[in-house]
Amino acid sequence: MSMTEGERSMSERQYLCIDQRSFYATVECVARGLDPLEADLVVADAERSENTICLAVSVHLKSRGVKNRCRLKDIPPHIKCIVAVPRMQLYIDCAAAIYGVFLKYLAPEDIYVYSIDESFLDVTPYLKMYGSTAKELAQRIIQDVRETVGTICTCGIGTNLYLAKIALDIIAKKSPDSIGILDEQSYREQLWDHQPITDFWRISHGTAKRLRDHGMTTLRHVAMMQEDYLYKWFGIDAELLIDHAWGREPTTIADIKNYKSKSKSLSSSQVLMRDYKAQEGELIAKEMTDQLSLDLTAKHYVTESITLWVGYSKAEENPGALGTAQFCRPTNLSTEMVPAIAALYRRIVDPKRLVRRINLTCNRITQDTGMLQLNMFEDVSKQIRQKALQETLLGIRARYGKNSILKGMNYEEAATGRERNEQIGGHRR
Repeated sequence: MSMTEGERSMSERQYLCIDQRSFYATVECVARGLDPLEADLVVADAERSENTICLAVSVHLKSRGVKNRCRLKDIPPHIKCIVAVPRMQLYIDCAAAIYGVFLKYLAPEDIYVYSIDESFLDVTPYLKMYGSTAKELAQRIIQDVRETVGTICTCGIGTNLYLAKIALDIIAKKSPDSIGILDEQSYREQLWDHQPITDFWRISHGTAKRLRDHGMTTLRHVAMMQEDYLYKWFGIDAELLIDHAWGREPTTIADIKNYKSKSKSLSSSQVLMRDYKAQEGELIAKEMTDQLSLDLTAKHYVTESITLWVGYSKAEENPGALGTAQFCRPTNLSTEMVPAIAALYRRIVDPKRLVRRINLTCNRITQDTGMLQLNMFEDVSKQIRQKALQETLLGIRARYGKNSILKGMNYEEAATGRERNEQIGGHRR
């Protein structure tokens, strides 16, 4: 039989995975003095269009059949709801307040913020101190968050990070008290035959299809499959599949916090509000590249190349264009990056097609040592002046705002830079 909460050995790790239910929508309800469990509210920018995707749907609205991440036009006309314009700074402030509640009970090194509305807490060292079980401590923290911030928590409890996440995603969201508990044994007893398999963290529809092609539709099938075959079919990813099929996860919060990637990248993406002509799209790519150059300068990084992906309108048959601009040396200068991306854009993008999405990724980012690479064909003084100019721009923007100093292209009709400078994560502050 599976161990009860009180029977668990104190030597076992006890993790909480706490999620804020319908976070953005709940925050908007609280800000309006509404009960987040009773109010009908969606978070979306109605000014964009009826095709706008709702960032969040209130708990009560979900119970009435409105799906999360639906489009405004998909909400049944007989359902009258409040449409709240996204306020990203408000959500960030609330997330910070929730983190402050966690700090009442745990040290920062035992908290890992997974996303703006989801966090992992290692409560193992605190159970004896508080004289409580993991569930009792979770209930205490959840109640404190509700009273302090007003948001509603769901919690998964597990003997490792993976089990805590699965307890949240599959068990807690169907539990009367919104708390789910799993250890390796109860995980196998309760969830080995659970379907669909895509309910499990890190099993995408693509992975599920590959598993199904080999006769595996549950985690029991994965666990019972000969490991040699799994490695043959999935390569190194098989190791994670096997561990998770058995409910194992060796990684701790300390491991995550101590991890340092061997390589770094920086990216920027934009979904345009309408179909852009190819020439207009080039302007957007140039604006985004110019901003990336400032981001690199601010972080004291340089990049060896930039990959550009341009997605055509969904009405078009061709999904998009992809290419990479290589630099003769690592750089963060807009005078080098912008012309390179403009030339790449004109080379790979079909001028007859309409553009809807643009993504830029700086590859192989390294620290900017401040050393300039000299050659016979370039004026080093120009590099020095451009670097000084970018640092000056950053200083002015830091003091007076991002729109305090702009370039001519930012004032063109199709430009989006000025508007995006007033946003957080592509949404209003």
